[in-house]
Amino acid sequence: MSRFLSDRLQSLAPYVPGEQPKVSNLIKLNTNESPFSPAPGVTEAVKEAAGSLQLYNDLSASRLVGLLSDTYGLEKSQIAVGNGSDEMLAFAFQAFGGHGLIFPDITYGFYPVWANLYGLDAKIAPLDADFNVDLRDYRGNDRCIVLANPNAPTGKALTILEMAEIVENNPDQVVIVDEAYVDFGAESALAFVPQYENVLVVRTFSKSRQLAGARLGFAMGHEKLIDDLNRVRYSFHPYNVNTLTQAAGAAALEDPRYFEACRKSIIETREWTREQLLSLGFRVLPSSANFLFAAAPGVSGPEYQQRLRERNILIRHFDLPRIRDFNRITIGSREQMEALIQATKELLA
Repeated sequence: MSRFLSDRLQSLAPYVPGEQPKVSNLIKLNTNESPFSPAPGVTEAVKEAAGSLQLYNDLSASRLVGLLSDTYGLEKSQIAVGNGSDEMLAFAFQAFGGHGLIFPDITYGFYPVWANLYGLDAKIAPLDADFNVDLRDYRGNDRCIVLANPNAPTGKALTILEMAEIVENNPDQVVIVDEAYVDFGAESALAFVPQYENVLVVRTFSKSRQLAGARLGFAMGHEKLIDDLNRVRYSFHPYNVNTLTQAAGAAALEDPRYFEACRKSIIETREWTREQLLSLGFRVLPSSANFLFAAAPGVSGPEYQQRLRERNILIRHFDLPRIRDFNRITIGSREQMEALIQATKELLA
């Protein structure tokens, strides 16, 4: 670091994304991307939108927000869009985390980074021995609650009844539900948005709508919460969703059949892969996401990751004490997962 960096930021540990190597013949199962291309209409929509790049993008993202409103049955005033769900979450941390935050010890690694970056007091609530959220930690809190559901990297999800208990026991605190992976089998907190003023649901186009490279996310909540997010946005980056991304997102929403076909395929492949790993003696957590969290028999987490890497297969390892034996395995195409299982059989043998 330079000698000019702010004293407050010198101890900041930044978020470390999954590696993105440029290697041919690589099976990339480490960053939870979709194995499918964007919806067929996306490319043409982006090409058409490129003709107006000399102009600033639509600040209100009116067409995109309108389609989100139709898709999820909410008012336009209950929706905000951003440069990936990460930006929406970062805005939410700034808007609602001033009196402190609470989130699990094993969860999305950006949460503690944002808390440190913005100088927010974060209380860490340990998951139980089976990596479940302990609801007792989230009753009657005096701080903003942040939960990824399904959780990452475990893939485990709270039920709608469990989410309702958390929301109803914290009427004076914002409950941020990060639903990046909800389309792969979890129950959504979306139904709470018309009922409660303190629920903010954040989603992304990166996973189930195949637009990780476009960087598009959105938040849904009471119109006053959305107004708060936009207040932060207009104080930082008003033109946050560019013209091409708005066009790509709109085209993706206009093809629900493609969305459903891809989603269904990933779920089916995930369950097939889980069964295969279990038959090989792995410990595999139940998953409602587009990945599996698994521990290999007789092989450490880092060793399993490294030996797959030698076979041009990337998976994600987190060097944290409680989960050191586990790896997160993104669900790719059926052919990719068959290659993973075959390589696993060879290295275990």
